Amino acid sequence: MSNVRAELATWLIQILELAMVLGTALLISSKVRHGRLHSPGLAKCESFLTRIARRRALAVIIPAVFVVVTRFVLIPSIGVPAPHWNDEFSYLLAADTFAHGRLTNPTHPMWRHLETFQIIEQPTYMSEYPPAQGMSLALGEFLDHPWIGQVLNTALLCSAITWMLQGWVPPGWAFYGGMLAALRIGILSYWINSYFVGALPALAGALLLGAWPRLKKFGRTRDAIILGVALVVLANTRPYEGLIFSVPFAVAMAVWLFAEERRGLIFRRVIAPLVLILVTGALATGYYYYRVTGSPVRMTYEVNRGTYATAPYFLWGKPRPEPVYRHAVIRDFYRWELRQFQSGRSFSGFLAHLSEKVGLSYRFFLGPLLTIPLLAFVLLRRSPRMRFPLLLAAFFLLGLVVQTWTMPHYASPATALVYLFVIEGARSLRQWRCRSQPVGTAVVRAIPIIAAAMIILRIGAVLLHAQVEPAWPRGNQDRVRITRELEQKPGKHLVLVRYHIYPPGHHPSHEWGDHDPDHEFVHNAADIDGSRIVWARDMGDAENQELLNYFHLRRVWLLDGDAANPEPVPYTPSGAAQVAASRLSARHSSSDDPPDPRTTGAH
Repeated sequence: MSNVRAELATWLIQILELAMVLGTALLISSKVRHGRLHSPGLAKCESFLTRIARRRALAVIIPAVFVVVTRFVLIPSIGVPAPHWNDEFSYLLAADTFAHGRLTNPTHPMWRHLETFQIIEQPTYMSEYPPAQGMSLALGEFLDHPWIGQVLNTALLCSAITWMLQGWVPPGWAFYGGMLAALRIGILSYWINSYFVGALPALAGALLLGAWPRLKKFGRTRDAIILGVALVVLANTRPYEGLIFSVPFAVAMAVWLFAEERRGLIFRRVIAPLVLILVTGALATGYYYYRVTGSPVRMTYEVNRGTYATAPYFLWGKPRPEPVYRHAVIRDFYRWELRQFQSGRSFSGFLAHLSEKVGLSYRFFLGPLLTIPLLAFVLLRRSPRMRFPLLLAAFFLLGLVVQTWTMPHYASPATALVYLFVIEGARSLRQWRCRSQPVGTAVVRAIPIIAAAMIILRIGAVLLHAQVEPAWPRGNQDRVRITRELEQKPGKHLVLVRYHIYPPGHHPSHEWGDHDPDHEFVHNAADIDGSRIVWARDMGDAENQELLNYFHLRRVWLLDGDAANPEPVPYTPSGAAQVAASRLSARHSSSDDPPDPRTTGAH
């Protein structure tokens, strides 16, 4: 029963949105029957927005301003997010490193005690991810808080979608699409309310998709520069997904150049600046990896996977031998990864994983509301201009299918492509009439109204303490609370974190026991020794001693990370044993299963 409740909870927002869509459909149907579908007020509003849309620069700016202002206004209601998933802490480590003027950090002498997920400890101490996401968060940290970087990324994405659409559709529709993206992605999505930085590769994808039609039409240097910068950002955010999104553009450009009569002019205006940007980006990227991993062609992701993981990133890969793990929680996580990989290679497992990937992406990118114009695009639109976008989408989706894991931010480079299809569908849908009444126009006008109503509904639920989704503010609030408590105490602190450890022969009912691997406390800043609080793993009294000797001037605490309300207690060897015994005896006190890591962004 708990699994049914959990599954319904993941779809609850979609169910509420579907109810609102059906209610709107009934209202439109009733007005059609009574011949009262025309709405002078909405027509005047549309006319006003159309005049704004014709001012292209203003139309591009407005979605970004709307996102920034609205999200900051909502801070008293839903707060500022804290990191939760291991990936977020990894991106924040990169941000902290860059914000302090470094490309990486030296390996810490006590690194064995500080090991954690999505981080490399050797040859340097750094995030496993490419550098661009961390750089955008570092900008936010420089301005006051890393989350500001997330807000700016998301706001710029909505503006970039507007600019992209201006290259494909009339200005009014471009503005419509940009504002729709602001409502759907820019306020309450996890891209702005976490630290996954999904909006940055999406921004690069929008710039690439918007630069291409302008480049073919005008052959301008500025469009070549935008295209080149977009490719460099994709390579330094989502390298694989960016590559499969970029390959069709490379093929299309080769075909275009072969047929272009102004080859000399195009070479000077387009090819030369594009090559210069790509070469400069490749050299900068190579230098970064040289400083971090010791090789310009070895990515930090490769170092991390080669050190800890056994499951390949792609389904056709071969598992690696299991390394020697120093911590049970890290070992168990990578063994779970391997089980996921092996399951995905069977036909039934592949279909199950595929349905999960489709469900996650559908909920994020479309939902019931945007399904309407997308279906209209599939069923009604027959524009030759859409051949290349459709081929691009097919190639990109095939590239995602062969991944062992996929989350919505994996597909982020194609975000603008989704909105291009949605807007093309909305244009077709607007022509639909029933009983000589503009039903399609009413539906198109209702879509952004419903999107705004969903935001109001969700914020209202927060204010009324009605649980329709995970609580706000998002993130590991236990870690935030403990950090604040310790920072109010004098001096510096060392927190030894321990999780549930089962005795030999014990088999918990759930594959994770009572431990959620994404509810992790052991993450540290770039300057570990200079931090007020250092988080480390409890390795037993004997091995803990070298860590205690190193941090001998710090107050030492023991934290049970799997407790219902974790609280640090002063560390003593006997105290550690008492905490372990008490937690082991209480491991089955809860009747609900712990969160399933398969629904998280663990990669």
